[in-house]
Amino acid sequence: MLLDAVDLARAAAQEEAGMERVGAHVGVSTEDEHSVTHLFEAEHAGYRGWTWAVTVAHAGEGTPVSVSEVVLLPGKDALVAPEWVPWSERVRAGDLGVGDLMPPREDDPRLVEAYVQSDDPAVEEVALEIGLGRTRVLSREGRLDAAERWASSDFGPRSDMARSAPAHCGTCGFYTRVAGAFGSAFGVCANEIAPADGHVVHVEYGCGAHSQVEVDISPMVPVADLVYDDAQLEVLDVSE
Repeated sequence: MLLDAVDLARAAAQEEAGMERVGAHVGVSTEDEHSVTHLFEAEHAGYRGWTWAVTVAHAGEGTPVSVSEVVLLPGKDALVAPEWVPWSERVRAGDLGVGDLMPPREDDPRLVEAYVQSDDPAVEEVALEIGLGRTRVLSREGRLDAAERWASSDFGPRSDMARSAPAHCGTCGFYTRVAGAFGSAFGVCANEIAPADGHVVHVEYGCGAHSQVEVDISPMVPVADLVYDDAQLEVLDVSE
């Protein structure tokens, strides 16, 4: 009885499909001794490779076959939505624009507390650059020229991004100070999400990917602590 209930199953699928046509019967699978599922091609627009699955059941001798469930199921060649990816993982380097905020995750492996070793021997040992092994080093004029060029670049303190940033690079955990005389004003950004990743940045530059940035998630409409209901007024005669 269950295997022969193709017409009943088709009618149930057609009722669910509405104006869309239900295709050919393409198979049947046994759920248990009291129910089977009939499969029909779905000709619903945008559902290529999907099938209507109609489960019918029989409660026993003397009872009619009834429809238990009607659903659309994807087949092996069906078009399905891609696996959902959290927004924080969809952001890529270069996506951050002027005024955008990108706070790091609480468990961001790129950041550690200040009292934990950085695992960078150059940082821990704080070695000074003295020019050993090189024939020439930058003169004072050369350093000033480079500093002026970097300060007036897109990663300087007067750029649009810096003016709209919530904080400066000097207080950011991704800011890596350069050695030598430049260290007082310049460093390198080590945040792959930031537009300045891998670039020399001024200590007063900044962007929305600062390591301490916080996004305000409070309600847009302020809620009062005390609310008065003046929908009904009680009038008292105090003339007596």
